[in-house]
Amino acid sequence: MDAIERLDTVKQYNDSVGADTLHPLVSVVDFKNISPFSYFRRYMGVYAVFLKDVKCGEITYGCQPYDYEDGTLVFIAPGQVYGIDTKGEKIKAKGKALVFHPDLISGTSLGKTIKDYSFFSYQVNEALHLSKKERAIINDCFEKIATEIELNIDKHSKSLIVSNIDLFLKYCMRFYDRQFITRNHINSDILTRFEHLLNDFFKSGKPALIGLPSVGYFADQLNLSANYFGDLIKKETSSTALEYIQSKLIELAKEKILETNKNITEVSDELGFKYQQHFTRLFKQKVGMAPIEFKSLNKMN
Repeated sequence: MDAIERLDTVKQYNDSVGADTLHPLVSVVDFKNISPFSYFRRYMGVYAVFLKDVKCGEITYGCQPYDYEDGTLVFIAPGQVYGIDTKGEKIKAKGKALVFHPDLISGTSLGKTIKDYSFFSYQVNEALHLSKKERAIINDCFEKIATEIELNIDKHSKSLIVSNIDLFLKYCMRFYDRQFITRNHINSDILTRFEHLLNDFFKSGKPALIGLPSVGYFADQLNLSANYFGDLIKKETSSTALEYIQSKLIELAKEKILETNKNITEVSDELGFKYQQHFTRLFKQKVGMAPIEFKSLNKMN
């Protein structure tokens, strides 16, 4: 079993790659200035963003292998494990890294909104691939942060560094939106597969056995992270993945309710609801009336 190195501080990360620590809570590493070093699987207690300029070998994130391409950004959040164990072999890395501790953004507006940057929970094979112009913007952001780190720390340092990190992440959000658009044909295929999976799930009788399907269930079936899958569905349909699932569920519920041999409890059970009142609440929220009212109204018509 590969060893897992635990990195809980910026200094620990810098020490692991042979970089100087100029600020205790944030670092920008340019690997062209770093000697070859051994890789290990790492448990990260810090945020890290890696800009891979060229292919640099197979690296894994969780259980997923990935070969980096030109201008690729990979995002790691605290609590995640990434990397490989090169068994002591030293490799010359290429690219840059931005590493910052959660304490840096604690109490700031970025600290409150960092969860909005859902790409920190994407799998490595859902990385952001940059155009030349985008890569130039990213490099400029890295340089601005690095320049501020190199200055003497004063009362303005934290706000300027955090503001530049926030700006960098906003650019990344923009570039991911562009990537979703340029990969529309791939995304459309995923949406079609999702629709098939939804239909198959409800036809299989699984809801009565295992309950309501979750967003995570379908993301797993499609080999995607839940966050990436959710963002993709939102971009393609303007609905959240949960809303999309619920729409399908309500569509099926209407069909089942109008089958004269089934009462509301039976319909609720077949759709995977543990409690009928939960089904009734959702149905009324989406349709504007309770299931029994819907059944009575349609019987009259």
